[in-house]
Amino acid sequence: MAKSKGINRRDVTRNIGMAAGAAIFGSSIVSAAVPTPAQIEGPFHPGWQQDDLDLDLTLIDGHLDVASGEMMLVRGRVTDTGGNPLRNALVDIWQANKHGKYAHPDDPSPEPLDPNFQGRGVINTDAEGRYAFRTIRPGAYPLKYLGFDGWRAAHIHFQVSHEQSDTLTTQMYFEGDPLLHQDEELAKVPEELHQLLIPKPGIDDGSGLPLLRFDVVLTMTDV
Repeated sequence: MAKSKGINRRDVTRNIGMAAGAAIFGSSIVSAAVPTPAQIEGPFHPGWQQDDLDLDLTLIDGHLDVASGEMMLVRGRVTDTGGNPLRNALVDIWQANKHGKYAHPDDPSPEPLDPNFQGRGVINTDAEGRYAFRTIRPGAYPLKYLGFDGWRAAHIHFQVSHEQSDTLTTQMYFEGDPLLHQDEELAKVPEELHQLLIPKPGIDDGSGLPLLRFDVVLTMTDV
């Protein structure tokens, strides 16, 4: 019998620890004032409508097996530059699988697809601006398949919007990744702002999974 997630979005949120981990969402002196740096969208945004777009990317509804790779949690808050939480902001993430392969027909990489990896998740923030995802650590990939030199460091794409802000497209990186120093997209961001895109790793008390807190600061538009 195929697995079904069998729980609603609120239950999934509880299970990955967003509500239980509310105590970790303290203010950050830097991210409360500085807008999150923008990054390119990249060529592999899955613009089509998937059957399963919830916040658990490790298990596709109806599949028997979970995604391959190192499972982890990504949590954070979406705020304005004054540190005010933004309720109902839309957080859209997408990423490569553990092999550095995107589930996108234009990805020329010969690495294998993971039929059990959702690849993309979408969620609206709660009243405190919080969001949460369960996913796997993506693999790095060489740019030679796209006609360039070098490698992309492991990263997760974020597209975050709110009714009173422009859409922000950015990327989250991983502390300690040996490819960070040569990633040309990260190099476009002033070095003093790298900390806004490279969260400090931790461990989730409830699940024991690796935990990354990635806060997003949006610049609000005039209403």
